[in-house]
Amino acid sequence: MRWWRQWLSAGPGGAARVPGRAETFYRNMAASVSRHATAADAVLAVALAACTVPQLVWWATKGPGGPGQFSEMVLFSAMLVVPLAWRRRFPLSVFAFVAAVALAQSVVNVRLAADVTLLVYLYTVARWYPVRVGVLAAAVIEVGAVLAAIRWDLTRSWLESLVYLSGLAVASLLLGVSVRHWRNSLSTLTERAEQLERERDQQARIAAAAERTRIAREMHDVVAHSLSVMVTLSGGAALKQAAEPERARRAMRQVAATGHQALDEMRRLLGVLRTEDAPEPRQPQPGLAQLDGLLDQVRATGLAAELTVTGLAVTGLAAAMPAGAELTVYRIVQEALTNTLKHAAGPTRVSVGIACRPDAVTVDVHDDGARRPAGPRASGHGLAGMRERAAVYDGAVSAGPDPAGGWRVRARLPRAAVAVSGPAR
Repeated sequence: MRWWRQWLSAGPGGAARVPGRAETFYRNMAASVSRHATAADAVLAVALAACTVPQLVWWATKGPGGPGQFSEMVLFSAMLVVPLAWRRRFPLSVFAFVAAVALAQSVVNVRLAADVTLLVYLYTVARWYPVRVGVLAAAVIEVGAVLAAIRWDLTRSWLESLVYLSGLAVASLLLGVSVRHWRNSLSTLTERAEQLERERDQQARIAAAAERTRIAREMHDVVAHSLSVMVTLSGGAALKQAAEPERARRAMRQVAATGHQALDEMRRLLGVLRTEDAPEPRQPQPGLAQLDGLLDQVRATGLAAELTVTGLAVTGLAAAMPAGAELTVYRIVQEALTNTLKHAAGPTRVSVGIACRPDAVTVDVHDDGARRPAGPRASGHGLAGMRERAAVYDGAVSAGPDPAGGWRVRARLPRAAVAVSGPAR
């Protein structure tokens, strides 16, 4: 059976092959029989009943027993063949019934061609129940085989008859057990494949959700900061257009430059969303070296912005931190400056401080403006995004009013998490 299944599934050398017409027809027929089991068993019962017709006709015309024995043969044949229609729905009950019928047949001394159905019932029990139940059913059939071999002259000797009948019973038992194990193995493999497919889909959904969150966070940081700078610059340009046209033109040029930069970032992020196999971006992610450019955008709006780095030079700190940690620091500063432009009332200056301490890298952004009341649609995604970014490196972010005035955002990233190395100092 193992060799046969391997031959059906693979060609020489184990290479997969396309099923032929006969194999495809067999598989389609097996699937159709499984879908219409009761109808298939009824057809089997009709076919086996047809096999008993020649014996019954001979006994009706030439049998020495007369009409009485013929009626017994018809009755016993019907009781052996008709239950085939329910053999799959009630295997044990049907087997027990036909075993009792066969015993009664032996008592009244009636030999029937319909006894071949006992092999079908034995196969059914071995197919649907554990091996011990199949062996017990085979033992019942073997008792009937011993009685038949001793009582009826089927071959030249009772021993030959017993071997012949026992061989048929063992073959039926082994066939049922083999099919049962094959079906169970196939079901196990199918369930395992379905489980692996479900796990793969779940992993894909988790990865997609994480990627969507990352892209949404990036888009929020880019769009919110760029739009805040553009709104502030355009508002200042409108106020200075009549009195200081040259300053207004510089502000509008800065608006255009900021808009182009935001569009480039948006194209990069949307390119990842459009295709599953999008190429890796060639331009580097922003880091500490780009903080000066970020503060220049803020200074263009009229705010006095300053950057202070303590403990390490900017280049040394950048060399000592991985790119992901640099991006985290950059985005936290960017979001804090965006909140200053969006929510601060009358700010005049903002300071950014980055300090490398023995235990952690800290980020401190402070402005001197008062906070406007939050609108009904304020979602707070910016602060949540900062906290999510810091949590990747076991860090924390706090934001709130400063006792000395204004608003302060603090972030702390443990030094071990961002892998700040000593030699970089």
